[in-house]
Amino acid sequence: MRHQVVYDKPGRLRARLNTSLSYEQAAGLASLLSGIDGVTSAETTAINGGMLIYYRQGARERILNFITSLKKADIPREDDITAQSRELTNDFKQNVFTLLKKGFIRRFILPGPLKTLFSLKRAGGFIKKGVKSLWDGRINVSVLDAVSISAALLSGTFSTANSIMLLLNISELLEEYTHKKAKAALAKSIFVNTDKVWLVTDGGDVSIPSAQLRKGDKIRVRAGAMIPVDGEVAEGEATVNEASMTGEPLPVLRGAGASVYAGTVIDEGSVVISVRNLPDESRIQKIADMIDESESLKAGVQSKAEKLADAIVPYSLLTAVGTYLFTRSVQKALSVLMVDYSCAIKLSSPICVISAMREAVGHNIMIKGGKHLESYANADTIVFDKTGTLTASCPKVEKIYAFNGYDEETVLKTAACIEEHFPHSIARAVVKKAEEAGLSHEEEHADVEYVVAHGIATMLDGKRTLIGSAHFLFDDEGIKPDRETKKMIKKAAAGCSALYLSIGDKLVGMLCINDPLREDAADVIDGLKNCGFKRIVMLTGDSEAAAKKACEKLGIDEYKAQVLPEDKANIVNSLKRDGHKVVMVGDGINDSPALAAADVSVAMKSASDIARQVADITLLTEDLSSLMTLKELSEKLFKRITENHRFIVGFNTLLILGGISGTLAPSTSAVLHNVSTTCISALSTRPCLIK
Repeated sequence: MRHQVVYDKPGRLRARLNTSLSYEQAAGLASLLSGIDGVTSAETTAINGGMLIYYRQGARERILNFITSLKKADIPREDDITAQSRELTNDFKQNVFTLLKKGFIRRFILPGPLKTLFSLKRAGGFIKKGVKSLWDGRINVSVLDAVSISAALLSGTFSTANSIMLLLNISELLEEYTHKKAKAALAKSIFVNTDKVWLVTDGGDVSIPSAQLRKGDKIRVRAGAMIPVDGEVAEGEATVNEASMTGEPLPVLRGAGASVYAGTVIDEGSVVISVRNLPDESRIQKIADMIDESESLKAGVQSKAEKLADAIVPYSLLTAVGTYLFTRSVQKALSVLMVDYSCAIKLSSPICVISAMREAVGHNIMIKGGKHLESYANADTIVFDKTGTLTASCPKVEKIYAFNGYDEETVLKTAACIEEHFPHSIARAVVKKAEEAGLSHEEEHADVEYVVAHGIATMLDGKRTLIGSAHFLFDDEGIKPDRETKKMIKKAAAGCSALYLSIGDKLVGMLCINDPLREDAADVIDGLKNCGFKRIVMLTGDSEAAAKKACEKLGIDEYKAQVLPEDKANIVNSLKRDGHKVVMVGDGINDSPALAAADVSVAMKSASDIARQVADITLLTEDLSSLMTLKELSEKLFKRITENHRFIVGFNTLLILGGISGTLAPSTSAVLHNVSTTCISALSTRPCLIK
């Protein structure tokens, strides 16, 4: 493309295309430039195709050659969130410039009578807001602004009134921009997409990337999985957890013809969905919903700050009235009115929280609201699920046993055929073992039912087929192995995780799975103790021997073995009744009740969709040390909020004292107050952690 280099110094290049771009294209161009080898950062402007590029030594020629060879049609359109963020910045700059321009014209160009007329008109809007607040029984910042502007007008100091209104307008723009910018950055950082879906074809279900989906395609979604698209149920029936959209915690039944939506999760059943909207068309609304939810899940310290800010306003008014009564100086009273604690307190706290949430994503941690950060900071007990959480996310099938006339190959093939539909590390291990053995396991069964007690049931060749834990098959389903088989099982299953397979009413196989502990798990457990967690508990459905062996290696003193999903939730509730603030960390559908019961819950990266849906926090990496990072981040966040409040109260109190003493004029007080609010808001966006 034709372009013009307007600034060219080592490490920094500014160029301009001879064309304008859409905001989406400008965002896409920035991504392309950032991907060039040697480029450290790139910014673009839609209006004139401007590019500001920072680069390392040796990259200049590559950058210029890339721009020259680029065609406008080749510039991708970046996601709407990035484009909206850029548009937000440009709009803010334009609005501030417009305010300053109008202020200059009114002050230096308009004749006196028109100045007065415009001043009264502008003041009317502020006074109207103040009167409305009083009418609603609220004494807030709007009342404070209305009183200060009215006092300036009544005293005849129109220039002071105009300055106050200009500063208030700029401050309002800045507050709105800072808040929206932080939200947009958070929205961009938390965007996640569904990687693969099961496409229904004439030849059976086929796993394909979701990017290949087209409107009208039919996909199958089973229990525990998140629905990736908006659409209608074409076949089947399922109960769907729609809490992410409606806030209703109870699942609802959805059958043929019913609409279902992206981001909701199937609790039980299986459905075929006809695609109405593709994932890209649903994601913006999904992100918006998540951000709105994050805003509503305010940390307790935010609510306290807002109440404190509103409670101070009447005292500010009384101080101004008292100042006038004792000094008979309108200027001193105005100086007091120019200062309020509310703006900075109300603005800085949510910005701190949103910025911390964004920072957390930079450390591969996604948090659904400030409330959960606060709960995590105050937690003293952490409970771990073992499989897939403290153990590696890639367990291996070490040994296969076959019984009652079946062979090992048939056992593995059948197990893989059933397990491939469920997002759990053990299931993935079975499927991977079948792939390594070159076994083809096409669909040969009817609907698959996930029983939330460590098991799966289906019909295979007219016989009820089960796969799961010893408790599921032997206790719940009544499968009775003979005495010799029991001896073999007891010996083979010692110290490992075991899956049992039955067809009809006979036990036909056992798969022994080596579930190695994560390499970093022991160090993380030790680190969590140093972070302030006084009690660490491990829960597992494995045998007593396997659980004890794992805890000895990890340095965990407390564990519960052979627990069911409801047992996990009961244990969490018991800890809470004892006065502990509990964090639950898990990854499976069976962990969901405990995740929901905890004060704050954490899902692993490889967790099932329903576990991620229930969890308050999701790790976007398999690195358990993120739990320590999260503890440090949450504690430093609330320390910063407290320090901000102290500074705001202290600095604004000094401004009020300066106004009472006559040291500061009203306009000076207003400028210093707004500058301090701007600075504290900007400083609130700084990272809490040193990278």
